Amino acid sequence: MNLELMRQLTQANGIPGCEDEPRAVIVSELNTLAQDIRADALGNIIARIPGSGGPKVVVTAHMDEIGFIVRFIEESGYIRLQPVGGFDPRTLVAQRVSVYTRNDGVLPGTLMPGTKPIHLLGAGEKKDLTLEDLFVDLGLKGEVVKDKVQIGDMITLRREFEEIGDMVVSKSLDDRLGCYVMLEAIRAAGDVAADVYPVATVQEEVGLRGATTAAFGVQPEITIAIDTTIAGDIPGMTPDGAVTKLGAGAAIKVFDGSQLPNRKLIAHLQEIAEQNDIPYQLEVLPRGGTDAGAFQRAGEGSITCTISIPSRYVHSVNEMCAKSDIQACIDLLAQFLREAGTRDYGYNLG
Repeated sequence: MNLELMRQLTQANGIPGCEDEPRAVIVSELNTLAQDIRADALGNIIARIPGSGGPKVVVTAHMDEIGFIVRFIEESGYIRLQPVGGFDPRTLVAQRVSVYTRNDGVLPGTLMPGTKPIHLLGAGEKKDLTLEDLFVDLGLKGEVVKDKVQIGDMITLRREFEEIGDMVVSKSLDDRLGCYVMLEAIRAAGDVAADVYPVATVQEEVGLRGATTAAFGVQPEITIAIDTTIAGDIPGMTPDGAVTKLGAGAAIKVFDGSQLPNRKLIAHLQEIAEQNDIPYQLEVLPRGGTDAGAFQRAGEGSITCTISIPSRYVHSVNEMCAKSDIQACIDLLAQFLREAGTRDYGYNLG
C-alpha cells in the first residue's frame, strides 16, 4: 500500500474551485498510467486509457475538500468565514487553519468561537455553536491582516496524515482516498478491453458541479464513482443507523440521495467480490450522494454505481478509514475493469 501517495494526496490543499494542489499530484500519477490528459473549463482532470474494443467506462473521484473562504476582515484583524462544503461546527473549535494569500504565502491561524472562555460563562450563557460564531486569529495586527489577506482567499484545516492501529487518519480522506483508489486500481488492472476514462472532478462538495460538466464531456456508457461514506460503528449510534462498518470491506452502494444505482451492475460487483474473496458490504445512505448521481443523469444517461470507502468521523480533520477496506476497494475496482464489457446492464424490451 502506497502510504506516501496517500499522504501527498491528503496533505494537498484544495477547496471547491481551488483544487490546484491535488490536481498536480493526480496528474503526476496519471502521466505514467494514461493518455490524452486534459483539464476542462471547470478544472476536472479527464484522461483516457485506450482499450481493445470494450465499452467507454469512467472511473471518477473528486479532488476538492471542504473548507472556507475569507468572508470579512474585522478592524482588529479577525477573519470571518464563508463555508465551502458542509461542516459540523462542533468539530471545529480550537482547530488550526492555513490562510492562502495571493501575494504573501500561507499564513497559519487558529479557528475559535466568539464566546467567553468557559470559566467565565455564567448560568444560562451557554448556547449551541454555529458556523457564524467562528473566526480565524492570525496573531497579527488588523492593518497587517488587511494588507496581506483578501476577501475570497482560501482557508483549509491543518492536520497530518497518520497511521493509527489498522487505520489511517487525516483531513480530506473525503475524497483523496477515492482518488488514491482510482489510481491504484487502474495501475493494478493492467491491460483491459474497456476504454477507461479516469476523471478527477472538482466542486463535488458544493453540488456535484464538476461531475456534471465532465459527464457531458465524456458521455460514458458505465460510470463507477469512488467516494468515502459514513461508518457509524461508534458509541451513540444504533446498528441500523451505522450505514457501514470499518473493516467489513468495500461498500457497494445500493441507494443514496443522488442516484439509484443500476441493479445489474450492483449484482456484478457482488459476484466479483464473492468469486475473488474480496470483503464487501452493501450500503444504503439515506442522505448525501456522489458524482455518480451527476453522471447517471447527463446526456442520454450512464449506468452507474458507487464503490464506497467506509469512514468514521466524516467531514472532520480526523476522518478514519481501515487499510483493509481501502485495499478491498482497489481489488474490487481493478477486477471490475478487467471484466468491463462482459455483461449487459441494459433493459430487455422482450
